[in-house]
Amino acid sequence: MLHIVNKSPFQTSTLKSCLAMAQPGSAVLLIEDGVYGATTGSAIEAEIRQASTAIKFYALQPDMDARGVTPKLMDGITLVDYSGFVDLTVEYSTSHSWL
Repeated sequence: MLHIVNKSPFQTSTLKSCLAMAQPGSAVLLIEDGVYGATTGSAIEAEIRQASTAIKFYALQPDMDARGVTPKLMDGITLVDYSGFVDLTVEYSTSHSWL
C-alpha cells in the first residue's frame, strides 16, 4: 500500500498515525507540508529512521523545493517528481491519503 501524507508532523500526529498502521513492504509518500517529516531534525526523524527498515519513504521534490528544505533531506528518503508520484500509484495497487 502507498500511504500519502500531506500534513506537517509539527502540527498534527497524522504521520505518526500513518507509521503505526503501515505494514512492512508498504511505502510512504510525503507531499505538501508532509515533506517537513523528511527533514533532519524533525520531530519524527527517529521514528522514520526506525520504520525505514521495513517501509520505503519518498518525498515530493517540488514540495521540498518550494519550502526550501531539500538540503535537509534525511538519508534513505527518495525524492520523486510528479511523474514519480504517478509511478508510485501504479506500483502500489492501493493507496491511502492521510488527511
